[in-house]
Parts: sequence; structure tokens; C-alpha cells
Amino acid sequence: MKYLFLQYPRCSTCIKTRKWLESAGVEVESRDIVSQRPSAEELSVWIARSGLPARKFFNVSGQRYRELGLKERIGTLSRDELVDLLASDGKLVRRPLLVAPDFVLVGFREAEWKERLSK
Repeated sequence: MKYLFLQYPRCSTCIKTRKWLESAGVEVESRDIVSQRPSAEELSVWIARSGLPARKFFNVSGQRYRELGLKERIGTLSRDELVDLLASDGKLVRRPLLVAPDFVLVGFREAEWKERLSK
């Protein structure tokens, strides 16, 4: 099976994750999350598929997140508003993402990814 791997090419965690996926023999189609940012429709599906709240998809350590003052506002925004914000700027999205037909992994945690991909 080939997975969709959303990453930012200059992100050290994304580079580490891509190397880990290659060494594990996991086939992926890579997509630059900034130049080919996900649409609101894609994000909405992926958030539902992940089982996580939309706020977990935000790159909380990113400059754009801080510039927009989202730490203080995120709890007051609707799910649709959160999805629209994520779709507006790929750097707002926590990365990397691994998208499969039945699951979505957000942010690289090796043990979690290893367990999920071994099923």
C-alpha cells in the first residue's frame, strides 16, 4: 500500500520521518505541505479519520501560529473555522502527516507509527 506523506522538505522531523519510512520499506507519495497545502475538504476528512480534535492538527510551535495569537483563540473557534485556518497556510499544519484510507497519523512518534503500520 502507498500512503500519502505530507511534509515540509526543510523540516528536520519530516526528513527524519521520511528516512525512517524508507528504512521500514513503507511506500509513500510525498507532498509538500506548504506549496501544495491541503484543502479544507481534505483536512476535514483527515481530522475525522484521525479521531483527533481539529486543534491537534495545529503546529503550535510555528511562527505563524504565534503571529495569529492562536494559543489564546483556538478554544473559541468552531471546527469549521479551525479547518479553514489550517487550509489557509500549510505551515499552520502539524507535520508530518501520514494519510491512509482508514487512519491518519499526525506528528512523528516512532512507536505509534511503527505499531500502526504493522497492522
